[in-house]
Amino acid sequence: MAVDGGSAGVSSLAQATAGRLEQVGRRVAAAAAGIGFGAALFIESAFWLIVGRRRRQPVRVAAVIEEMMQVGVRAIPIVTVLSATIGVMLAIQGIYTLSLFGAESRVTIGIALSITREFAPLITGILVAGRSGSALAARLGTMNISQEIDALRVMGINPVRFLVAPSLLAMIVMVPALTFYSDLVALAGAGVYVSFELGISLPAYADRLIEVISVDDLLHGLGKSVIFAALIALVGVVNGAAVSGGAEGVGRATTRAVVQAITAIVITDMLFVFVVTRS
Repeated sequence: MAVDGGSAGVSSLAQATAGRLEQVGRRVAAAAAGIGFGAALFIESAFWLIVGRRRRQPVRVAAVIEEMMQVGVRAIPIVTVLSATIGVMLAIQGIYTLSLFGAESRVTIGIALSITREFAPLITGILVAGRSGSALAARLGTMNISQEIDALRVMGINPVRFLVAPSLLAMIVMVPALTFYSDLVALAGAGVYVSFELGISLPAYADRLIEVISVDDLLHGLGKSVIFAALIALVGVVNGAAVSGGAEGVGRATTRAVVQAITAIVITDMLFVFVVTRS
């Protein structure tokens, strides 16, 4: 009887392990399928952006401008507030840390490089992911549930050209523009605090920034922001297209889009920095 009981326990453990491995495998397969779907969407969107006019099916300029307004122009107030706050925070922390070594006058170097290479693109990407990436997923999810996307196909309109390509182009244009704007605002905010705390005039602070910041530093941050923009758009579209289950499904897809986009941004940032600093 004891042997039978032990065999039953081992069998139950094996079944439970197999079930968990099956769940992991399904999730990995679903993630791989999502990545493949996103890559296919990117390629097809690029195709329509490049050759759509030749085929007399151009991407609508009005739709691109409207998306640019949503992604970029209407995000300026919140980007301004967050960027200025980040700049002041870096100045405070930098001065406090360097004062331990009596080198607080060198804080400009850390502020300049930290903002242009890391904080401006990262904060802007996270902000756009939470604001516009979630909105894109919710909009496409609602259209998917109400069968509006199927209606577009019936009318002979390619959904990728009509819905995805404008959002992708708007993201790729506006996220780097917001990042550059974030650079300026964050550096200005930090300059105001440095001027107040250390008695350095703003013109002297600006001269030090010009000496420290190179074109490569700006391109480093702007290059990352282009990648972040594509990730935000594709993650939003993939999650919106996978919506099922009515309004509750739209809510889940919206939350999932934000989490996945921010995760992708942070991981991509780490990989980008690792590769660039090793080259």
